[in-house]
Amino acid sequence: MIKNVVRSTTEGGGCLRICRKEEYFVMSNLIKTDDKYKDWIARVSNQFRQSQLKAAVKVNDEMLRFYWSIGKDIKKMSEEFGYGSGFYKTVSSDLKDIFPGVKSFSPTNLKYMKYFYEMYSDIINRQQPVDDLHDEIIFYIPWGHHIQIMSKCKKNPDKAMFYVRKTLENNWSRNILMNFLDTDLYERQGKAVSNFKITLPKEQSDLAQAITKDPYNFDFLSLREKYDEKELKDSLIKKVEKFLIELGTGFAYMGREIRIEIGETEQFIDMLFYNTIRHCYVVLEIKTGKFESSYAGQLGTYVVAVNHQFKTEKDNPTIGLLVCKNIDKVEARYAVESSSQPIGVSSYELSKLIPEEFKGSMPTIEEIEAELTDK
Repeated sequence: MIKNVVRSTTEGGGCLRICRKEEYFVMSNLIKTDDKYKDWIARVSNQFRQSQLKAAVKVNDEMLRFYWSIGKDIKKMSEEFGYGSGFYKTVSSDLKDIFPGVKSFSPTNLKYMKYFYEMYSDIINRQQPVDDLHDEIIFYIPWGHHIQIMSKCKKNPDKAMFYVRKTLENNWSRNILMNFLDTDLYERQGKAVSNFKITLPKEQSDLAQAITKDPYNFDFLSLREKYDEKELKDSLIKKVEKFLIELGTGFAYMGREIRIEIGETEQFIDMLFYNTIRHCYVVLEIKTGKFESSYAGQLGTYVVAVNHQFKTEKDNPTIGLLVCKNIDKVEARYAVESSSQPIGVSSYELSKLIPEEFKGSMPTIEEIEAELTDK
């Protein structure tokens, strides 16, 4: 930050002009008082950020295409001349002699370059529609992301491409990507038992199915072994940021225990979300036990109530998601097919359970407050 003076020169006269602290703040006030100047500064700032982003993307693109070329050559030369594992050390040593200080040419990285070419070459060579951009998107994400994807998706290019697309769509950091790689998102995505195909138009049903998972992974929670539904829901809301990441892109948390009036009764929805990709409300009910057919009827009623009481003309039809500890998929299939409302049923996994004998070893907030009150 500029504290005292800003020095500048004028090329024509070669003189030195000193702008003191007071003049610096006059420039800042110009942004506040002159709308045209403010708009111009905003445009310049935006253009600079865009140019930085384009430059970074361009550098990444060029580097990955270079790695692709090296990987292709290594594969071809290995096949033609039968070079063994020592070939990577030889190439690394020779390139490092030519480019001392460049770390990209380690034997391990050279192997990843070959894997990179092998992973995606068949996909790129397929005849795809122009808008599919298979031959472009692999060059849009960082090399560090690719290393993680290649390590987890060995010999499964479709799975690898799934994570490439998800990284681009959601702007995942490497840590978030690693989380979804570790929790098998590819195998879980869009796997809920649902009736979306028969209750929604095709385009909407595909999107609705895509935002589901089975099972949902709640390993970010730590609960006692005999937890109840309230404890589970409390913990999910306390970890709402991680919960939203697990639900997927586009989910906005609207509230818990949402009160709705149905006739002369009042009932409460476990959780209500809005999905900004599908532009619809999502009613989420969570059960800690096994799926029962009656749950589907209850969820369908809540979906209708939200359509009447919350949905606007700009919103797509509300969908319901029921997440249970265990489901019989045949029973769930029959139950959702019997409903006229778009609903899906999934299970959840939870591994961090605290044994009951440890319960009470640490005082709760309520116990600490009671102790202080007594004194």
